[in-house]
Amino acid sequence: MRRGPTQTVRKKGRGLKSPPPFGGLRFVLGQRVLILGNLQSGSLHQTGPPRGGTMERSPEDGSSPSTVDQPSAPSDPSDQPPTVHTKPDLSSENQPTGPGAAGEALAVLTSFGRRLLVLVPVYLAGAMGLSVGFVLFGLALYLGWRRVRDEKERSLRVARLLLDDEERLTAKTLYMSHRELPAWVSFPDVEKAEWLNKIVAQVWPFLGQYMEKLLAETVAPAVRGSNPHLQTFTFTRVELGEKPLRILGVKVHPGQKKEQILLDLNISYVGDVQIDVEVKKYFCKAGVKGMQLHGVLRVILEPLIGNLPIVGAVSMFFIRRPTLDINWTGMTNLLDIPGLSSLSDTMIMDSIAAILVLPNRLLVPLVPDLHDVAQLRSPLPRGIIRIHLLAARGLSSKDKYVKGLIEGKSDPYALVRVGTQTFCSRVIDEELNPQWGETYEVIVHEVPGQEIEVEVFDKDPDKDDFLGRMKLDVGKVLQAGVLDDWFPLQGGQGQVHLRLEWLSLLPDAEKLEQVLQWNRGISSRPEPPSAAILVVYLDRAQDLPLKKGNKEPNPMVQLSIQDVTRESKAVYSTNSPVWEEAFRFFLQDPQSQELDVQVKDDSRALTLGALTLPLARLLTASELTLDQWFQLSSSGTNSRLYMKLVMRILYLDSSEVHFPTVPGTPGAGDLDRESPATGSSVDAPPRPCHTTPDSHFGTENVLRIHVLEAQDLIAKDRFLGGLVKGKSDPYVKLKLAGRSFRSRVVREDLNPRWNEVFEVIVTSIPGQELMIEVFDKDLDKDDFLGRCKVSLSAVLHSGFLDEWLTLEDVPSGRLHLRLERLTPRPNAAELEEVLRVNSLIQTQKSAELAAALLSVYVERAEGLPLRKGTKPPSPYAVITVGDTSHKTKTVSQTSAPTWDESASFLIRKPNTESLELQVRGEGTGTLGSLSLPVSELLGADRLCLDRWFTLNNGQGQLLLRAQLGILVSQHSGVEAHSHSYSSSSLSEEPELWGGLPQTTSSAPELRQRLTHGDSPLEAPAGPLGQVKLTVWYYSEERKLVSIVHSCRALRQNGRDPPDPYVSLWLLPDKNRGTKRKTSQKKRTLNPEFNERFEWELPLDEALRRKLDVSVKSNSSFMSRERELLGKMQLDLTEIDLSQGAAQWYDLTDDKDKGSS
Repeated sequence: MRRGPTQTVRKKGRGLKSPPPFGGLRFVLGQRVLILGNLQSGSLHQTGPPRGGTMERSPEDGSSPSTVDQPSAPSDPSDQPPTVHTKPDLSSENQPTGPGAAGEALAVLTSFGRRLLVLVPVYLAGAMGLSVGFVLFGLALYLGWRRVRDEKERSLRVARLLLDDEERLTAKTLYMSHRELPAWVSFPDVEKAEWLNKIVAQVWPFLGQYMEKLLAETVAPAVRGSNPHLQTFTFTRVELGEKPLRILGVKVHPGQKKEQILLDLNISYVGDVQIDVEVKKYFCKAGVKGMQLHGVLRVILEPLIGNLPIVGAVSMFFIRRPTLDINWTGMTNLLDIPGLSSLSDTMIMDSIAAILVLPNRLLVPLVPDLHDVAQLRSPLPRGIIRIHLLAARGLSSKDKYVKGLIEGKSDPYALVRVGTQTFCSRVIDEELNPQWGETYEVIVHEVPGQEIEVEVFDKDPDKDDFLGRMKLDVGKVLQAGVLDDWFPLQGGQGQVHLRLEWLSLLPDAEKLEQVLQWNRGISSRPEPPSAAILVVYLDRAQDLPLKKGNKEPNPMVQLSIQDVTRESKAVYSTNSPVWEEAFRFFLQDPQSQELDVQVKDDSRALTLGALTLPLARLLTASELTLDQWFQLSSSGTNSRLYMKLVMRILYLDSSEVHFPTVPGTPGAGDLDRESPATGSSVDAPPRPCHTTPDSHFGTENVLRIHVLEAQDLIAKDRFLGGLVKGKSDPYVKLKLAGRSFRSRVVREDLNPRWNEVFEVIVTSIPGQELMIEVFDKDLDKDDFLGRCKVSLSAVLHSGFLDEWLTLEDVPSGRLHLRLERLTPRPNAAELEEVLRVNSLIQTQKSAELAAALLSVYVERAEGLPLRKGTKPPSPYAVITVGDTSHKTKTVSQTSAPTWDESASFLIRKPNTESLELQVRGEGTGTLGSLSLPVSELLGADRLCLDRWFTLNNGQGQLLLRAQLGILVSQHSGVEAHSHSYSSSSLSEEPELWGGLPQTTSSAPELRQRLTHGDSPLEAPAGPLGQVKLTVWYYSEERKLVSIVHSCRALRQNGRDPPDPYVSLWLLPDKNRGTKRKTSQKKRTLNPEFNERFEWELPLDEALRRKLDVSVKSNSSFMSRERELLGKMQLDLTEIDLSQGAAQWYDLTDDKDKGSS
């Protein structure tokens, strides 16, 4: 039996060994006709494309063959034509078929079976009654995966074709469309290195053996140990294939530095690598079969030394992100689904970039004990480029309306890239000549090599349209110093205006003040200009504390400067980790900024040590460098961290640039000035000097709700299964203006007395009601005891309401309420009397009464700081007074937000409380803060401040209005002092906030009195000092009230000042029931107490009593004896108990010594 010879079929660049085909079988594909000979003949005819030559036909067609072939890459080194033409052997037609025919039949049956399996999902869907939509969705998913897969295989074939004979094939295959050529194909002006490729080709198989050993012996055990689910992980196949890495060209950059050699290698890897992995426990297989990697690899041989091997170390990195394409197999085939394909490649490229793309680099030391390895691994930048993205003009219009009939404009924004550093400008709506006026600062690591790339896009809801790009080598900026020009956009129309400034790095602080002065005269956004750069080389740590159970920690480090935080990698299972990483920070003012270092476990929950380093220390160090061990706080006694910190001052050395000087103290300017500093990089628009709130701002009132008592409440408690009737444990719930209050519970009383006061801020909106409900407190569910309502409009109109209200929905019960409207007054002279009255009517069961109402209006902010390399923040403001806070709305992506929001707060202690405001960014932390003491408003015109405030971090300003109103009670039951304000002034209508400002002459004096009290330097009447008391009878409560304010000029008998306290007795009953005692103050002759005491007794009985007051001090630590500093007795019949005036009383001597 004779068989035809096996022929080689060349199809799309791949040589395939083909067995004898079936006879007479014809495949028609487009314009290509492939005729396979007779089964017995074993002959083969293949034709090229129509443009490449005529097609060879079989004898059955009756035409003569043609030998013009399609160009293809040979499978062997010879230059023989790729197609072999053999006449059909007719004599073999009648020969019996050999074993090859059975193999072909089996292959056909297998192919048929595979296609039959495609119908199985359709059958299953019908059997389970699923909709045809599931089948269509699966079909669409498969077609998308197949399309991505075919494109990758085609790209690999074309790439291999080109790499086999690059120049000849490129010249002979110009018929290929532009899409068929890979995007990376170029012929740069570099030197060929074929000798190097031959070396790599010979070494390649041995490199494959090393990779197989590395993956099997090192990587696989590490993967198995990282997760218990991967304990059966193994590499089943590791082959680097027959296609080695190729170096398309080498370029040497001479004259950079004498101690280094700098090479650029254009590398291209189109490999048939095959790596398969398997997790046997889950029957999971995955792998890679074929990949492409193209890029420019920079190799630096540095330092050059005088001993062998001459080169101390080799550094390698990609200047730009290389191009990557991977063919997946097994379970990872899912990554070829559209959408996941680009995502998976991007994640892998991110991992490569973290090691081999600038500013990261791979360092291979060639000699032991190489000096300053950290400096080689992460060298200082060559410089900083300050990019002013100013404007663009003549952009193309991309927006279309009414299906393209109406042409609109564009919404342009720009992307600025230098290496891995990317910045995005804001979007300018409906503009073909946008003005951005934004400034960015980028780190330049390598010159030449790195490029500044600006791409302009039109913002759209779906996919942004490309408007053009420009590229510029950073070396041109280095040569020019300052480059200010319009650059044409490639791939589109229009120009972009850039101002590029090269900032040199100075190793001393001599010109720091000059740089700071320059920067104060520059207005830039989204961030202020930097004055310096800090490089932190994080080396290692020693003796970190262990975790619980003496387990080794997994240390990582967080380094923060203001709101910029960098994190190191985690080093697992060690308390002496080695990181060897570098981090870079821009500094606006190194004189005031600090570096915060936190060493934590990788869970971030456990802190292993901390360090705070003022950056001003580097300004006095040699060459602005600290290279040493640092002791960690909140850690072990021997825990320390080794770091090298290098600071460099950013200096623009150009005679063409002139910066303005800001007169006066640095940083001190008129906050209300409307025009920005002359010479700003970006001129700020005119801004208002004052806020413009609406007419309702500041019109709120305060409703004081006094819940006194109730009568005839129903009994809800039952005992012994209801046989014994008990009482109730009543309490009151109040609801008004979205707020709710609750009184205390009075046990076992159907006529309870609460005597509690609540305050709520109300507006004049009609229809508001005060809802009151009474409940009986129980262990499970509280029982209802009745409800009632009060219309708020009636109280606001009359100003006062004192009534017994009948409880509804219950058989019996009524409630006694007293409601009073307090209207804020812009008069600081009334505050002292208000504080006195509040101290007298204050009940022990209620919170401290409010003395004033603070209204705050936040209009806008400007110049808020941003993080480096991020979009503008989404800021909001949080206003806090005491325990009450108000959060404004969030304004999306802007450094100049406008809020136009107001809030009101109750002020109880104007001399100590303050307004705290924080501006925060959504997801970015605090952008700035402001602290405004309420006491500052007391000295302002009409108790109001309305202006721009500088945020505490020095970056950004806030336009805010804060006004204070004093809450004067006209129905307190306390007689007013004639020297504070007359009764006629109480009956007058309050002045409007909108009136003209009037200066209150007593405001500064009042604020001083509130802050410091009566000066102890005033000469007391008695030689032993004085005590300040308020004694008053509260008729509503039927209680005698005494307030011990303070003492002054007490006697000092020993070497040390006394520890005074005040003891009160209500004579003639000198027993524990009438004794009261203040707290003790340490080592002072002028103690402040401000404590309130009460005795429940009728008024006629109180008038028959005397108040005995003694000021005492501890005599010794072990003794109960107390030293008497002075005493006095107050006959209550001789004073007016209705006014409750605070007075100073002289202390007298007494030979007796009291005991506690």
